[in-house]
Order: sequence, then C-alpha cells, then structure tokens
Amino acid sequence: MNLINKKVTHKRFGIGSIVKHNDSSIEIHFASENKMFVFPDVFGQHLKLHDKNDAKVLEGIIQKKEIERKEEERKKEEERKRQREKLVLRLEHEKLMKNHKLHPASQMVFWCDTEEQNNAFSEWQVFSGVLKSGNNKGRPNKPSRLHQNSAVLLTAIDSSMSEKDRRILGVYMVKEDFVGKLCEDGQIPAHSKYRIQLTEQESDQLLFWRYYTNEKSPEKMTWKTGKYRYFENLWMAQILLDIISLKSDPNERELAQQFFKHFCKMNQITVEEITKPNGALTRI
Repeated sequence: MNLINKKVTHKRFGIGSIVKHNDSSIEIHFASENKMFVFPDVFGQHLKLHDKNDAKVLEGIIQKKEIERKEEERKKEEERKRQREKLVLRLEHEKLMKNHKLHPASQMVFWCDTEEQNNAFSEWQVFSGVLKSGNNKGRPNKPSRLHQNSAVLLTAIDSSMSEKDRRILGVYMVKEDFVGKLCEDGQIPAHSKYRIQLTEQESDQLLFWRYYTNEKSPEKMTWKTGKYRYFENLWMAQILLDIISLKSDPNERELAQQFFKHFCKMNQITVEEITKPNGALTRI
C-alpha cells in the first residue's frame, strides 16, 4: 500500500503528510518538523487518514496485523507452557535420579514375535504392551522398575520348539535419560551406544533358561502370559560375560566388554559377585 504524500491528522501534531513508510515505521511531515511512528500501530487512536478509501484498506491491514500478533502471542504462550512442563518433568526426573535405589531385579526380558524382532533391531526399542484389565485397561504398561541401570534382553522362540529352547537375540541398555516411572507411551528406547545384536549362530548358543529361574517353580520353564518380565541384575551380568566370550570380531568384543563394564558400574556389581549361571536348564 503506497501512502506517500497522503494527508493525515494527528491528535497532537495536527495535519501532516506521509513522506516515508515501510512495514514497521512511518515518517510524517508536519508544519514544523518530521516525526517517526510505529506502523501501523499509530493509526486508529492517534492518527487518521483523510482519504476514506485508503483508510478502509489500512483498517484491513491493521486487522490482519492484529490477528497475526495474537497468533504469534498464542504460539509464544504455548512454547512457554511447553517449557514449564519440560521443567517440571526435568525436576521430577532429577528427583527420581537422586532418590533412586537400585532394585536387585531391575532388568527386563522381552518376548519378541517375528515382527517385533525386525522392529527391535531396526528401531532399537520395544513396546511394553497394554494393560488387559483394571481402570487403565487399554493403556500402555508402564515399565516402572526400569531405570538407567536397566538392560532389555530380547528373546524369541520358534513356534516348532519348546519353551526351554528360547534364544537370546540381543540386548541393550535403556536410553541414557530413561525413567520407567515417567514412561507413558510404553516405548522403551535403547542407549545410544550400548546395544548388541547376536548372530544366529551366537543366539543358538545362548539359551535364556540357562540363566533364568521361576522363583516359585525353579525347575520349570514356563512363560505363561505377558510380553516381558523382570529379572535379576546378576543374571544379566552373567549373560553379558557369556556374550563377550562368544564374540570373535575384535570391535564387537570390545563393545561387549565396554557394555559389561558400564552395566556393572551402573548396578554396583563387582566381577567377584558374578556366579556361574544357575537357571532352570542347568538343573535338568
């Protein structure tokens, strides 16, 4: 909109003409001097255009600017709200970290079906499933026992085989800042570094029930329901030690060793504490 030389009246300075303007400012020549104002904010209460058609067009511009201003303010308020929510979560997270007490069984073993096997290693995360009953039926399971010291063990069993043949496919530490109590979507993401996928040959040598026992029935190998179960920190340490021994590639072996050291540090485990596997398979 070209407003150059347009006549205006200012409440204080009287009649003048526009000599210069852009999207944010306007300069007006009055009888004795030139004055700069914010454009288009000055129009309305303080400044009037003489030409009615120009005034109508300008009114539309002002209304559009006001809508844009309100939209911008709305976005800023939403961002401020997001930042406040993030701060609350961060403080809650820090509180949980500070007050976290190591649970002796804060590791997770996950049962992967065929589709989940592919997703687990391409996305490096698993879904804890949904609640089957209660007030929160249909909502994701909250893996409340998992924390930064936790690892997720990925297992599978071929449909033609029995439960005792359940194989370990891989393992990962949970993401660096993961806190199960704060997990609302049931997604359990992997650590950026500590994640291991076993080859088929390695997996065949690493049977889950060599390490795991059911507390109430130590000699039985049964997995009745659910996508996952928790198990002891020391059992995971046993598995990680055996993974190291399986790895022949120097780089993969080095990663497995670093994984093991990190896991033991996070779970306050010394090598001397790690006994030989004593799972249900060893009792047959």
